[in-house]
Amino acid sequence: MLSLQPSFANSYLLRFFIYISVLLAVSGARAQTLGGSSVFNFLKLPNTPQLTALGGVNVSTLSNDVGMAFYNPSLLNKDMHTRVNLVFNDFYAGIRIYHLAWGYRSENLNTNFGGGIQYIDYGTLPQTDASGNQSGVFRPLDWVMQVSASRSYLNRWDYGATVKYIHSGYGIYRSNGLAIDFGVLYRDSAALFSASVLARNMGFQLKKYEGTDPDDIPFDLQAGITKRLRDAPFSFSITAQHLHQFDIRYNDTLYNSNNGIDNSGRKFTFDKLFRHIVLATQVHISEQLAFSFGYNHLRRKELNIDKTTNGLNGFSLGVEISLKKIQLQYSRAYYQNNTALNQFGLSLKLNEYFGLGKLGERMGW
Repeated sequence: MLSLQPSFANSYLLRFFIYISVLLAVSGARAQTLGGSSVFNFLKLPNTPQLTALGGVNVSTLSNDVGMAFYNPSLLNKDMHTRVNLVFNDFYAGIRIYHLAWGYRSENLNTNFGGGIQYIDYGTLPQTDASGNQSGVFRPLDWVMQVSASRSYLNRWDYGATVKYIHSGYGIYRSNGLAIDFGVLYRDSAALFSASVLARNMGFQLKKYEGTDPDDIPFDLQAGITKRLRDAPFSFSITAQHLHQFDIRYNDTLYNSNNGIDNSGRKFTFDKLFRHIVLATQVHISEQLAFSFGYNHLRRKELNIDKTTNGLNGFSLGVEISLKKIQLQYSRAYYQNNTALNQFGLSLKLNEYFGLGKLGERMGW
């Protein structure tokens, strides 16, 4: 990204974002709960094939994929100028997920901007009463729309923030909310190293579902590092999630009791620690071809079925093919009993396909 000399405005904005993020992160951490008792959990879904292939959680991989900046605003950089990322997910049971992200660089403001939307269509479902009598159909939907901005500080630092509006509608039950993300990135191009800290989904419900109490938004505090080898085509990432809470292991006492599982006296220290970790690697075959692999231990443990073969649960892989003016992406992530999520992506730069004349010149198109 563009290196800037320190300025009063840059320093002031950075301190302001850090103060606000720490304040919201502390309040979010206090409210965080386990066992799926938060709303808008679709915010946890990876939005782009590269992120999915890297284990679904990654904050430090540098690329020109504007979809990665949708997840972590500090990754938003000038190489994403006029770039658009289009993604389609073939999810389970006919659920369709659509994603659009874009980037723009303003030289006058020394700022990178981005935005996008994630839209989840659950299909048409029967609407029934308490006795099971069908009275019609309805179409549940979830979506989030967001805008982001990032700037550089000194030679190796970047920081960015995202504001997102969240909407959920299940027939007559509707809810919406507001949240922000804030990330800080350190990058050393000479050492082929990058590291980032990200606070996600710091916010609240604006409107609760009818007949319910307000619920928490799925806040998450994440940190990660990425290192690329100088003499080999590999890069490795380690990302930690849910850093605000050590014990994220869900103890289902009813399930354990029904299945004769006795966990009394066991500490599960290693399991608790490793559930925070997401491992990933990329193989850079050439400038036109790269493969990605990831492993998410938390996803594997939460979706494993006891006393059955769980195969590749928690593992993911993907490929990216870069052509002259377009990038093609594909990822496959295994969730349960080797049932996988397939994700397809397309990335391109709009200014390489059409111009805007004098207006485009004034906009820096």
